[in-house]
Amino acid sequence: MNLRHIIKCLPKATISGDLNKEVVGVTSDSREVVAGSIFVAVRGSDSDGQKYIPEAIKQGACAIVSEVAPGAEVNDKLCWAHVPDARAAVAALACRWNKNPSADMKVVGITGTNGKTTTAFITHAVMQKVWTRAGLLGTVQVDDGEHVTPATHTTPGPIELQATLRTMVDNGCRGVAMEISSHALEQKRTDGLQLDVAVFTNFSQDHLDYHGNMENYFAAKCRLFELLGSQEGKKKPTAVIHLDDPYGQRLVEEFEGRLYFLTYGHGVHADLRVGRAVQTVRGTEFDVNFKGRDYRVCTPYIGRFNVSNCAAALAACIAAGVKPRDAVRALADAPQVPGRMEKVGTRDGATVFVDYAHTPDALINACAALRESNPRNLITVFGCGGDRDSSKRRLMGQAAAEGSEFCIITSDNPRSEDPHSIIQDIEKGMVGKRYQSIPDRMEAIQTAVNLSGEGDIILVAGKGHETYQEVAGQRIDFDDRRAAYKAINLKKVKEEEE
Repeated sequence: MNLRHIIKCLPKATISGDLNKEVVGVTSDSREVVAGSIFVAVRGSDSDGQKYIPEAIKQGACAIVSEVAPGAEVNDKLCWAHVPDARAAVAALACRWNKNPSADMKVVGITGTNGKTTTAFITHAVMQKVWTRAGLLGTVQVDDGEHVTPATHTTPGPIELQATLRTMVDNGCRGVAMEISSHALEQKRTDGLQLDVAVFTNFSQDHLDYHGNMENYFAAKCRLFELLGSQEGKKKPTAVIHLDDPYGQRLVEEFEGRLYFLTYGHGVHADLRVGRAVQTVRGTEFDVNFKGRDYRVCTPYIGRFNVSNCAAALAACIAAGVKPRDAVRALADAPQVPGRMEKVGTRDGATVFVDYAHTPDALINACAALRESNPRNLITVFGCGGDRDSSKRRLMGQAAAEGSEFCIITSDNPRSEDPHSIIQDIEKGMVGKRYQSIPDRMEAIQTAVNLSGEGDIILVAGKGHETYQEVAGQRIDFDDRRAAYKAINLKKVKEEEE
């Protein structure tokens, strides 16, 4: 691709130097620069890409894109694009380099504090069932239509994101369901996306270590809908909003007249209205009314919060062009979402579930979902991450205490913090409740299994699908599902020995 052609996607850039060059790639990592690369100097939280401009030039970059003007040492043979925002620039260049792949398929972007992963999984499952091939981008995994790989970020950076979308299009995907995090929106990773549907699931406290306060956090979520309202192209996008959530109502009010909405929820004003729900051992069944027609939805998931996630996915798929009846039928065969209310096994009549619940609201919902099965006791094993929002620790303790008969507080991902200090913060919310504090997570899970009996349910919350623990700056192998399975079998061996 010619440099002159690709660089014109930066309308506010001041460009100097030679434009008659062939480009071989776009990167914001100087270590990836080869002769013919465009290097975008992005200011990050840990490092400033501008420091690596000399290295990029030395490696043969044909163009530099930066928020600073070129210095006297830059020669006329090198193209220099002086831009007001390097993050927006790299997103625009990534779209242009990959031939704007999101314009060639149905794109559903999902944001919210909780439920993004489950909603994306269900949306992807319906798309795949109806359209044969569909992509998935999210916290757990990436499906490009031919290969499924573990994910490294909820929403990848713009260069990786656009390249992955191009692969999906080339592989024949007709649509993609993708999670969009508040960090990604704040950092403009999704700028340039041509969305068909933007979904808002819910909003509650999380990531305040990054955003500072709830208003800033909500403003980051709102940015997805600002982008939706201003996007160019032929698409006529739809905002799918959870009307039961007060912040969802606020979104509708703030964007009234600027966006086309398809709302969902239990209230009479929702476009897709959820009715009576019944939970069984096989999952949950609930009624839905859409445009005057009633549907009976059968799902393999448990919990009222999953009814909302399923409704969000149904609304998203309908907005993307799937017929309502086809979406309802496909949902019945949707797969288990890794680490989301995942049943690990049973021992002596006690059942173990693993869930990703790592916010106060998510933990409340997870406990409430399991209580609908009328356990004799609900035993909850949980912790809080280190180097993150410490104000939610007491709230997590309170949520677990109110929803469980007994709690075991343990380590989540303590990172660089002292696990005992994190546990002490959590304990402030455990007033008047029976609990035990065990920093070692394997020991905590084993203790919960050993204490359980007939009719009990154990909830291991916080890490879900994760296969590691971050302790003292290192990642060690740890999977709650494997740990719980091991604990069940160790109890079995111990009982046989006795």
